[in-house]
Amino acid sequence: MQSQTGWMRNREGLGVWEHRGKVAVAGVGHSPVDRRWDEDLEHSLGAYSMLAARQAVAEAGISLDDIDGVVSTSGALGANWAPRPFFDPPYDTEDGLTKVTAEWLARGLGLKNVKYMNSYAGQIGVLWGLAAQAVGDGLCNTCLLLYPAGNLAGRYQQNPQTHARGAAQWTNPWNWWGMPSWAYSFNEYCRRYGSNHDRIAPFVVNLRRNGLMVDWGYYTTHDPKPFTTEDYLKGRWVAKPVCLFDADLPVQGVSCYLLTTAERARDMAAPPVYILNHAQAQHRVRSMVETIEETEAWTGRMARMIYEGSGLSPADIDIFNPYDGFTLFTQYWLEAFGWHGVKKGEAHDFYAGDISVEGPHPLLSSGGNIGTGRTRSAIFVDSIEQLRGTAGRRQVRVKAETAIAGCVLPAGNGHVVFSKHPS
Repeated sequence: MQSQTGWMRNREGLGVWEHRGKVAVAGVGHSPVDRRWDEDLEHSLGAYSMLAARQAVAEAGISLDDIDGVVSTSGALGANWAPRPFFDPPYDTEDGLTKVTAEWLARGLGLKNVKYMNSYAGQIGVLWGLAAQAVGDGLCNTCLLLYPAGNLAGRYQQNPQTHARGAAQWTNPWNWWGMPSWAYSFNEYCRRYGSNHDRIAPFVVNLRRNGLMVDWGYYTTHDPKPFTTEDYLKGRWVAKPVCLFDADLPVQGVSCYLLTTAERARDMAAPPVYILNHAQAQHRVRSMVETIEETEAWTGRMARMIYEGSGLSPADIDIFNPYDGFTLFTQYWLEAFGWHGVKKGEAHDFYAGDISVEGPHPLLSSGGNIGTGRTRSAIFVDSIEQLRGTAGRRQVRVKAETAIAGCVLPAGNGHVVFSKHPS
């Protein structure tokens, strides 16, 4: 098995990725998206994983016997459920239920020719880099990249500890690392650049609008009504200035992608989308609450790594699908990557312009996590579909030949550069 970090492109100065344009996406599959798992096997992560994987293979027009690699993030959105193990006997494993390893998927699908498997417990942005590097390095030729996102009633992000001792008494009861921390950073941003929370309303409303154009999205299938500025401004505070609609909704669903070599992809059924670079970041800050200077520094570093490894510049990027799970954070990615010329402090002005898929600045044409639920996969699916020209109602009117998608924040985030052309 590959080492956990040796394959990563996680520092500046590495130059253009050695496999630039030599790895391609040839298939995409996605399960239905549910609010929670009701604990029947038909809607388990295992069942949804096999469904999504079969869709990806079918779209590529190949057989299961052609698959020789499988990567998964077995702990995706499940490592924080408590107590564990979740199930009492007679279950002897949670694999296929609350998590799905590469080994489980290979057995479930009856894959006969797999020579490389990795269940690296990272998030989806990091997982993309792992799969792309494995194909590029020749560890496998045709690889399934699986991302299972689970949600169990009353268990998500539950702390298994019943007491908060020492310094934890000031942080654990309120989860200071999460929403309150980003709220603090957002307030810093607004003071520095003269803005306020309500100015991101156009951005959030547009995310929900785009999300309703994703056929499998949670809101499309469960709550398909328009979301307005008034709805957003009336959202109750969770940790001011974070309101209820600034955080994505935990859901249950699985996405799967088929990655292969550029040569093989050209002979498959679906139009190939090439990978020009991937990069990862393991971010560290001085304390449990990072300052705006730290946030701008590490998002800027990620942007520089992505541009360096792909050989592209901000002016070359057509589709931009950054992380939006906390809406208060997306501005940092937008400004760090300089998409459509946005500089520090200008994101909220940019939101006030035309960012719709029909307009000149179609930011997060995927609808992101806010518009589709916390699958963390829409940003990658949309990037691929936009370059293929198969995004349907979401298809942008501007040129769509390159795309950047990235998730999640802060530790373990990863970004990918896609292209319609191998060079």
